[in-house]
Amino acid sequence: MKIYDVENFPNPLRVRIALAEKNATSNVEFIAVDLMNGEHRTDAFLAKNPLGAVPVLELDDGTFISECSAIIEYIDTEFAGDSLTGTTAKERAIISMMQKRAESTVLDAVATYFHHATDGLGPVLETYQNKEWGNIQGEKARQGLVYFNDVLGNSQFVAGDVFSVADITLFAGLVFAGFAQIAIPSELTHLVAWQENVAKRPSVAG
Repeated sequence: MKIYDVENFPNPLRVRIALAEKNATSNVEFIAVDLMNGEHRTDAFLAKNPLGAVPVLELDDGTFISECSAIIEYIDTEFAGDSLTGTTAKERAIISMMQKRAESTVLDAVATYFHHATDGLGPVLETYQNKEWGNIQGEKARQGLVYFNDVLGNSQFVAGDVFSVADITLFAGLVFAGFAQIAIPSELTHLVAWQENVAKRPSVAG
């Protein structure tokens, strides 16, 4: 298996944490994509993912899988260890629901803020920007932080009592928020404590 990604970018981070949680990192060859020089826009890369985004998983039979949720679903099924996506219909539904909320209200909102309301990755890559829309999404992200603080005031992890892909997505969103200079307010004590605890997990701390 191969994974084409950019180390430390938020979406590749999600996949790398999932692999580490399943003790499967050594099963994968990581291939760095030179995104800053536009490699993701070349015909060779677009043949792997027509949307030009990382990460991309290449299976041994030549199948390409993109989209983090799909890649992590594959990883969770393929490798032994505690499930990241749930083992019962109820667990899977709740984890999927919370993962989607973490993605839409935090990670994706932060990404839109970063790419539209800041310099982002620079003028060569940021070919279109709408600062007003970016700032609206920045506020959405801040509201998302408040929502998840409330969630984590009532449960150990994002989707209940077990660490899951929902936690991975939210953690990556907070990492991105920090990079984009969207601070977590200190009064969101449940969220701050959760982030500190997740950062100590071997899959994150290294």
